[in-house]
Amino acid sequence: MNYTEARAWIDQIAAKGSVFGLETMENLLALLGNPQDALKFVHIAGTNGKGSVLAYLSTILAEAGYKVGRYVSPTLFSYRERIQVSGEYIDRDSFARLMSRVAEAVDGMKREGKPLPTAFEMETAVSFLYFVEQKCDIVTLEAGLGGRMDATNVVRTTELAVLASISRDHMAVLGDTLAEIAWNKAGIFKPGVPAVSAHQEAEAAEVIKRTAKEQGCELAFVEPSEIRDVVYGIGLQKFSYREFEEIEIPLTGRHQIENAALAIDAVRMLRKHGWTISDEAVREGFAHTIWRGRFSVIHTEPYIVMDGAHNPDAAKRLRESVKEYFQEKKIFFIFGVFSDKEYDRIIEITAPLAEHIVTIETPNNPRALPAKKLAEVVRRVNPSVEAADGIEDAVRICRGLAGKEDVILIFGSLSFLAEAERAVTAVYGETGK
Repeated sequence: MNYTEARAWIDQIAAKGSVFGLETMENLLALLGNPQDALKFVHIAGTNGKGSVLAYLSTILAEAGYKVGRYVSPTLFSYRERIQVSGEYIDRDSFARLMSRVAEAVDGMKREGKPLPTAFEMETAVSFLYFVEQKCDIVTLEAGLGGRMDATNVVRTTELAVLASISRDHMAVLGDTLAEIAWNKAGIFKPGVPAVSAHQEAEAAEVIKRTAKEQGCELAFVEPSEIRDVVYGIGLQKFSYREFEEIEIPLTGRHQIENAALAIDAVRMLRKHGWTISDEAVREGFAHTIWRGRFSVIHTEPYIVMDGAHNPDAAKRLRESVKEYFQEKKIFFIFGVFSDKEYDRIIEITAPLAEHIVTIETPNNPRALPAKKLAEVVRRVNPSVEAADGIEDAVRICRGLAGKEDVILIFGSLSFLAEAERAVTAVYGETGK
C-alpha cells in the first residue's frame, strides 16, 4: 500500500468502531514480533491534561539528549501527528510500509478466525514498529480511552506511569462514579513500576493509592501547596515548584501550571530511577514545549482562543482561565460538541460568561450534536445564541460582532479545532493581528 491506500484502509476499519480488551491487541503484536517489548515507556492516562503533560515530558527528555517517541490521540491538525519521533511526524512512506505489515498480520488473524483489531489497535502497532526502527530511547505513550483495557496497556516495559487529572467523562465505558473511572485509569500501573499523579479528588486519590499499594508501586502526588510564585499570562507563564525556581512555560491556561507541576514530579521520579535529566534540560524543555489547541491564542485584535474543553471538569478550567486572562472583556463563543457529552453541564458552567454564543455542528462525525439543538439548550442559560451553518459561517458571525478589544473563544470537541483554525485564517487572514 502507498500512503493514500493505507489511510483509506484504516479509515474503513475505523468506521467499524472500537472493542475493549487486550487479547486482540496481544495477538496482533505477537504476529509482529512483539515490538513493544524492545521499548521503554512513560505511560500517561487521565481525563484532562494528559496531552499537555506528555508534551512537557517529551520535550524535556529530548532536551536531556534522549531520542523520544510520542504516541498521542486524538490528533488535531494532521493524521500523522499521532506518531512522532523527536517532534517529527512519521513520514508517509514509513507509515504506508508499516501499515502494510500490520495488514498482513490482520489477514493472518482473519484466516485463523480470530477477532480482528480496531483502527486504534493497528495504529498503536504501527507506532511500536516505527519507534523500534527509529531506535527510540524512550516513548511517551498516551492511553486512548481509560487505561486498564486500552490498547496501549499491552506494554510491560514501563519506566513510569503518570496519571493526569481524573474526572467524569466517557462514563458509558469507564463507569458512573469517579472511583470506577480512577480504577480504570490506574490500570496502567505495573508491578513495582513507579507512578506519579496529579492532585486528585479524594474519591479518585483513594483508589489510586490502593491500586499502587496492590501493585507495589512507589507513588507520588502533586502537592498544590508547593506551587508558588505563580505569574499568569498569555504566551508566557511563570511558577516555582518544589526545588525548581522560576520555571517559564509558553502554554496558556491556569491549569497548565498544575500540568507542569505533574511533569516536574515525573522528572523527579525518573531521575530517582536512573534517568539523567539536568535542571537545564527541565528549564529548556518547558520553555520549548508546543501543544496546539489547548487554550491556544491563534489571533489577536480580537483575541481568538481555541480550546478542547469537552467535559465539565475541562469547562471549569476553561472558565477559570477566561476569568484570569480576559476580565472586563466581551467574550463571544463558538461552541460545538458531541451528543454523548454532558453538554448541558458544560453550558451551565461556561455560557454565563458569553456576550453572544454561536453554535456549530462538529463536521464529519455521526456523534455530532446538531447546531440548532445545541442552541436550544444554550438558550436556557444564555438567550443570546444562534446556530451557524458551519464553522466558517460562525467565525464570520463573530467577526461582525467582536471589536478589536474583545475575545472570540472557540471550544468544545477537539475534532473541529483544525477546521476552526482554517476558518479563522480564511476570515481574518494569517494568524496574528
